[in-house]
Amino acid sequence: MVSQHYRSLSLWHDTLPEDDRLQPRAPLGGPRDFDVAIVGAGFTGLWTAYYLAEIDPTLRIAVLEKEIAGFGASGRNGGWASGLLPMSLEQVAKQSSREAAIALQKAANKSVDEIGRVAAKEGIDAHFAKGGYLRAATTELQFQRLEADVEHARSWGQSQDDLRLLGRGEARALINADGVFGALFTPHCAAIHPARLVRGLAEVVEQRGVTIFEQTTVTEIAPGVARTDRGDVRAEVVVRALEGYTPSLKDHKRTLLPIYSLMIATEPIPDELWDEIGWRERETFNDDRRFLIYAQRTADHRIAFGGRGAPYHLGSRISDSFEHPPKVHADLRRSLVKLFPGLRDVAITHRWGGVLGIPRDWFASLDFDQATGLARAGGYSGDGVTLTNLAGRTLADLITGTKSERTELPWVGHRSPSFEPEPLRFLGVNTGMRLAAAIDSREERTGRHARLLDAAMNTLTGH
Repeated sequence: MVSQHYRSLSLWHDTLPEDDRLQPRAPLGGPRDFDVAIVGAGFTGLWTAYYLAEIDPTLRIAVLEKEIAGFGASGRNGGWASGLLPMSLEQVAKQSSREAAIALQKAANKSVDEIGRVAAKEGIDAHFAKGGYLRAATTELQFQRLEADVEHARSWGQSQDDLRLLGRGEARALINADGVFGALFTPHCAAIHPARLVRGLAEVVEQRGVTIFEQTTVTEIAPGVARTDRGDVRAEVVVRALEGYTPSLKDHKRTLLPIYSLMIATEPIPDELWDEIGWRERETFNDDRRFLIYAQRTADHRIAFGGRGAPYHLGSRISDSFEHPPKVHADLRRSLVKLFPGLRDVAITHRWGGVLGIPRDWFASLDFDQATGLARAGGYSGDGVTLTNLAGRTLADLITGTKSERTELPWVGHRSPSFEPEPLRFLGVNTGMRLAAAIDSREERTGRHARLLDAAMNTLTGH
């Protein structure tokens, strides 16, 4: 029953190889001592463990996980390994420099290839396909924004090889979505099967001597110790790698905002429909609305299609019951059929959701305090598949004292402000979401910028 529960978490869990029975590893059996304790067996925690073990195989490393490896966002996301940053380059440059911001963007882009390299080296069949990313405009107003974004990218030194504007014909030759005016294309993105990657990574780090304790709930992190429901783990270094589940820790209710992103997946689509749609290189795809949608063509010929819209819950609550809001899943199906009318009779086989972590300033960051031994990374705001890899490599360098260009990147040491206390947090976040939906509706209806609503939303959400 336990393995069936985990298999039902998402399309990705349900389509794991049969030899992955999703049986939990043994829990912590009582107090233990390690050199490094990592809290969270998602991408951040496992990449950190992987690179730590690579740099220093003598380290005694433990990973502590409440459920199973890949239970959270790492196993449920849209499967985009992209070079996208949740924060703007202007934000980054403001706290560092123009050159440092550009260096961070280049490091994120290169990390896409690093994921593919490690997967190939370690024999992890993560269905990695670097087909690039297509951001489509479905209104003239959206296309104007894409044109402005290309100019902005050029001002930051990005060339045609990094980002280019496609007209209607070029865009629809790649993905024949209905009503597309044009698109932006970047090669810095790969489609993956995220659960295969995170579960494979867990097996690899175990083979390297890392111990993973599952079914073990960490309740508090303090210098030198991770307190759990099964005993304390004492360690010189303790790494917080919980992303959207960070509010479950004592004293971290306002650190990151847990926001649900929802997904659906079709049944495998017949070849004749794929001939109409195209999508031959498994490009990742979204459009330019505020309440964004995102999609990929899976290796088994489905469309995995996701979006935002689920409400934030008072007190940063997280619950299985929040993962299946019928209205949001129905809205996603309508958006899918609007883009691809030929799919109206194609069945939806999977509906799921997962929680991601958003910082107050939308600025992903990481840090290691040598004095306390405390390390952390997160706040990826939905762009974490690739950034977790860069974060894991960087934390491993910082913890082992390895000098590298990564440790000088401007997201290292950044501290985001805390969110407001309740009920201000609840009111502000959900009002911001309603404004995003209203902006999309008004712009589609009128064809004009909803500038006042946009300004109000940015004030509330900081983004």
